[in-house]
Amino acid sequence: MKKLFIFFGALLTIAACSSSDDSNAGTDGNNYNRTVLLTNWADNIIIPSYVNYQAKIEILATNITAFNSVSTTTNLQAVRTSWLEAYKAYQYVAIYSFGKSEEINLKESANTYPTNAAGIEANVSAGGYNLALLSQFDKQGFPALDYLINGSNTTDALIVARYTTNVNAANYKKYLTDVVTRLKSSADTVLADWNSSYRNSYIANSGTSVSSSVNITTNNFVKNLEKNVRSGKLGIPAGVFSGGVKYPEKVEGFYKNDVSKELLNTAIQASQDFFNGKHFNKTTSGEGLASYLDYLKTVRNGQNLSTIINNQFTAIFAVNATLNNSFSSQINTDNAKMILAYDALQQNVIYTKLDMMQALNITIDYVDGDGD
Repeated sequence: MKKLFIFFGALLTIAACSSSDDSNAGTDGNNYNRTVLLTNWADNIIIPSYVNYQAKIEILATNITAFNSVSTTTNLQAVRTSWLEAYKAYQYVAIYSFGKSEEINLKESANTYPTNAAGIEANVSAGGYNLALLSQFDKQGFPALDYLINGSNTTDALIVARYTTNVNAANYKKYLTDVVTRLKSSADTVLADWNSSYRNSYIANSGTSVSSSVNITTNNFVKNLEKNVRSGKLGIPAGVFSGGVKYPEKVEGFYKNDVSKELLNTAIQASQDFFNGKHFNKTTSGEGLASYLDYLKTVRNGQNLSTIINNQFTAIFAVNATLNNSFSSQINTDNAKMILAYDALQQNVIYTKLDMMQALNITIDYVDGDGD
């Protein structure tokens, strides 16, 4: 029994030393001004991101209306351009899946992929459907639009024919309208909520409890980086979670087929900007997770953790630069590069999810089934 106590005592000593050496928080975080942090997040990052997203969705909706009115390849291309711009704007709001966004399932209805092409065709043929149902998440949003404007046929002329001479042409047009209308409605609802009451209550909730705004927002930041970016955009299609079985058809932007890397890099840039408290679409920065860690004097192996995380973001972009614009092609020709990109991103998941969260004394509030 005595040996057993000694053994567990040694383990505790090792764990304590490891924590102290790897992520040392040398200042009491209770004195940190979370109100200033939350104000910067709300006023300079989150709300402006939603304003931009709403504006890009409105342009997409306008272009879809024009295409439905005059279905030409020129108008189809305008829809495609605005679809991609709105899709990139979405990457900046995907981080903030809480409050009204979580309540109305904005993320799930906007970007569940791979899209269900057979289900979309069934909806179009039937002419009646309810996109508010959970079962319809994989038949709407940006992935559904990707199929409808890029992948429903082999040439632009044949795609346009779906909306002009096909027996279900009117239904295809209606489906385009219904999908973008739901995207717009979700964006409008969330932004209106932020601009009415949620912004003030969000900033006022500046404590340290599990339900505080800092804890919820930071958890969503880490969860998005881990689940939506690392796993969704890289790990799942590359076969990381399926014993090496690859799924090139499960990449983001599959039908357009040459935008997967752009969407990935946009999402990672959004994450780095948020980490640094960078004002949306500006060069200025305010309080963020990086400055919070610096306030706590958090170091890992003698270096500021904020610097380590930013250096890893740089490494991630460098690895991503070697990838094909088409992830499905990359997976089929040289999947090892996808795995390297996954590994680089995984390192920042470790730094943020383990080291950062420990330093900030924030508990992970979502289920983790990946073993990290």
